[in-house]
Amino acid sequence: MEFGLMTFADMAPEPVSGKGFNAHQRIQNLLEEIKLADELGVDVFGIGEHHRPDYAVSSPTTVLAAAAAITKNIKLSSAVTVLSSEDPVRVYQQFATVDAISGGRAEIMAGRGSFIESFPLFGFDLNDYNELFDEKLDLLLKINKEEKVSWRGTLRAPIHDLGVYPRALNGELPIWLAVGGTPASAVRAAKLKLPLMLAIIGGMPSQFVPFINLYKKSALENGVKPEDLQVGINNHMFVGEDGEKTADEFFPYYAQMMDRVGKSRGWQPMSREQFEFMRSPEGSLMVGSVEQVVEKIIYEYELFGFTRFFAQASMGFVPHEMTMKSIELFATQVIPAVKRKLGLN
Repeated sequence: MEFGLMTFADMAPEPVSGKGFNAHQRIQNLLEEIKLADELGVDVFGIGEHHRPDYAVSSPTTVLAAAAAITKNIKLSSAVTVLSSEDPVRVYQQFATVDAISGGRAEIMAGRGSFIESFPLFGFDLNDYNELFDEKLDLLLKINKEEKVSWRGTLRAPIHDLGVYPRALNGELPIWLAVGGTPASAVRAAKLKLPLMLAIIGGMPSQFVPFINLYKKSALENGVKPEDLQVGINNHMFVGEDGEKTADEFFPYYAQMMDRVGKSRGWQPMSREQFEFMRSPEGSLMVGSVEQVVEKIIYEYELFGFTRFFAQASMGFVPHEMTMKSIELFATQVIPAVKRKLGLN
């Protein structure tokens, strides 16, 4: 089992000056988070892609390349690459370059993304939402397997026996498919024999059991060996030494983040009651003491039998010092306790 951290690198929008002061500081903090995670033995770190004023990273590979130069062991992944509005050739080239810098530690997590700003920004039609993703994923997988590529689609220019360089250090880049929980997504990942990453950011994790079971069943039917099944689960997480104090400190930042995201989606403002429901033993939010977070990870492991747990542990406008402490507790206390209780040591 692998344990990872991920972030969207939230930041306060820049002042009207047009200068990137906030992005500068947020990315410096982010590099410190990744370096700490590497030093403490976390397996993987993922960075999201957004094209909005409240997120610092629009180019995950640029930050991952910087992280590759200051880390030694941690795997470096997008979380996610919005493949529908990217070019698969450039995606592969950029990640292969990160792979070269890091000595073979780069991964791609491909997905549709949770926002649509990139479509008009890069000149894509939202009416092609599904077709863009299907075509570009097909091309990316082909590039990953073949040095010389011949490919034809309907929404991108064809490629005729052309090489894509540089190549990944170990032959192929690991590619995960990030999904939101629709049955079609589970079946697609299974048919393509891709590892699956499911984000659980609300509700009850148990409601996703049929989805994960569908993925596993479909993957086995499509020739994936049981020992090769890879399933990842992603939750919002924040760890402190005292459970209730941690919840009190974290709630204002979390509510602000969820309200900011939910404003355009018609969500009601987050109440403390809703927050506490999500923090309950069978809820999706992993916020509290080391012991509380350990028990929730084990609970989800019993539900899903995942092979990778991804904690979104750097989110909202939580002060950097609080985030660094949470990462330290996750790496030095939560992960060892989960491994010990599951007999993984």
